[in-house]
Amino acid sequence: MRPLPVSPTNNQVHLGAKLRAARRAHGFTLDQLAAATGLTKGFLSRVERDETSPSVASLVAICEVMSLEIGDLFTVSDATLVRRATAPAINLGGTGVSERLMTPRRESRLQLIHTIAEPGGTGGTDFYTINCQLEVVYVLDGSIEVVFTDRRQGLEAGDALTFPGNEPHTWNNTSQTHTAEVIWALVPAPWSGSA
Repeated sequence: MRPLPVSPTNNQVHLGAKLRAARRAHGFTLDQLAAATGLTKGFLSRVERDETSPSVASLVAICEVMSLEIGDLFTVSDATLVRRATAPAINLGGTGVSERLMTPRRESRLQLIHTIAEPGGTGGTDFYTINCQLEVVYVLDGSIEVVFTDRRQGLEAGDALTFPGNEPHTWNNTSQTHTAEVIWALVPAPWSGSA
C-alpha cells in the first residue's frame, strides 16, 4: 500500500501569547530576556505579537532561559464548553427535579450538576451518600433545605454549604410555590474511584 501524501494546513502556530505569559510569570522584562538569550528586544517583541516566527534555535534559547518545555507551547487547551440546553440529563434519584451534568463525562477531578427543583422537589425520602470526598451545594435561586441524620440546614439564594460526600443526607425545595435552582459540585467525580 502506498502512503498518501498529506499537504500542510499552512495554519500559522501562534506562540506569542504563551511566550509573553511565560516571560511575565518568570519576572523577565523584554530587555532581560534579550540579554539572556542574545536576541534583540525588537525581535522578541515581534515574536510575542505573532508578527514573526522564531527559528528553532531562537525558540530553544528562549525556552531554555525561562526553563520552559518547548512542547508546552504547542499543547492545546483542554477547555470544554457544556451548555445547559444540551447538557446530558441525569437522574440522581430525586423527584420533581431536572438535573443536568455540566462537566464533561471524562472529567474525573470534579462533577458539576445543575438542578432545577419544582416546588416540593426533593433529593429523595431516604438518606444517601455520594462517593466523593467533598460535596458543595450552591443555591442560585429559591431555597432548599439539606437534611442530615442529626440536623437540617436551610439555604437561600447565594448560600453555599460544604460537607463530606460520605455524610448521609437528602434535600428538598422548601417552597410549595417557587422553583429552586442549585449547583452541586462533587470532588472528585463520584465515578472516578479516587474518593
